Amino acid sequence: MTMKIIRPIQTQDLDALLHMAKTAGAGFTSLPPVPEFLQKKIELSEESFAAGVHKAGHERYMFVLQDVESGDVGGCCAVEAACGLDEPFYNYHVGTTVHASRELKVYNLVPTLYLSNDLTGTSVLCSLYLRPDFRGGGAGHLLSKSRFMFIANFPQRFSQKVIAEMRGVSDETGRSAFWEGLGRLFFSIDYDRAEHLVGMGNKAFIAELMPKHPIYANLLPPEARAVMGQVHVQTRPALQLLEQEGFRYQGYLDIFDGGPTVEAPQAEIRSVKRSRVVEAHLGQARRGTPHLVANTRLREFRCGLADLAPTASAVDLPAQLAQALEVKAGDPVRVVALDANARTKP
Repeated sequence: MTMKIIRPIQTQDLDALLHMAKTAGAGFTSLPPVPEFLQKKIELSEESFAAGVHKAGHERYMFVLQDVESGDVGGCCAVEAACGLDEPFYNYHVGTTVHASRELKVYNLVPTLYLSNDLTGTSVLCSLYLRPDFRGGGAGHLLSKSRFMFIANFPQRFSQKVIAEMRGVSDETGRSAFWEGLGRLFFSIDYDRAEHLVGMGNKAFIAELMPKHPIYANLLPPEARAVMGQVHVQTRPALQLLEQEGFRYQGYLDIFDGGPTVEAPQAEIRSVKRSRVVEAHLGQARRGTPHLVANTRLREFRCGLADLAPTASAVDLPAQLAQALEVKAGDPVRVVALDANARTKP
């Protein structure tokens, strides 16, 4: 298994990003396979890394997963610093309405869907994709959780709450039961067309066409109700990784496919809270357990995954890993164990 590293995306990664956007399939809506659009995303990321930032704003930090030996790029992920600052950020909030009659001895709790902008200003984990031939060997853990190492390095660049919109249930043809039972009634277009429009940044039609009043969920078809808050089978591993970090569903759904939005306070994310900065020592690493390890730089951010045995103040890094992270002896590095129960040695 060759070593893989996370780094900020660069202009020369456009072809690799386009390939991933084309092969990811339905649900990868934040990166439509349009070269000009993807180029703008890369440029925004490069501008974000270069900007002097004291609070979360319009920045969007994008990363790629690269094989150190071949240079091949096989995954991507991103963090949007603060959503909804330019145009509304919509979700359904699942609430409860009580219908009761003492005379008839009827007491019903009815779930309701409210069109909401409650999550405006939060940081959003997005654009996560891993090529099938890159999967295994902890690559998924590295790709997903490396973002928390970056957030831990630069907390002022992000909001106090971090969220992730998880892909909802759809069949092998891309058909969404939630969309067919609700969205199509108001939009009269196919699900993939609506998702494409949102991915391209055309969100005004949502406010223009969505119902302004609460929707009684018990009036939806059973198939639509059954997938509310459920994730696509291919998204379950990504959800499990976020749940390990303390992310929880708090009653917000995607307005198109009904997938859950999970959230966590930035300071309480496990890899943010438990990671620590120690001194890098070079040489033969002691036998250890899987750890994320990252340098502490901004534009030259690098993060890897290796079996390490850090102490409270230092960590021994193999020469190849140190080179990939672009660190020298004595440089600060941030480390955290993948195992939630692991403890740093004294």
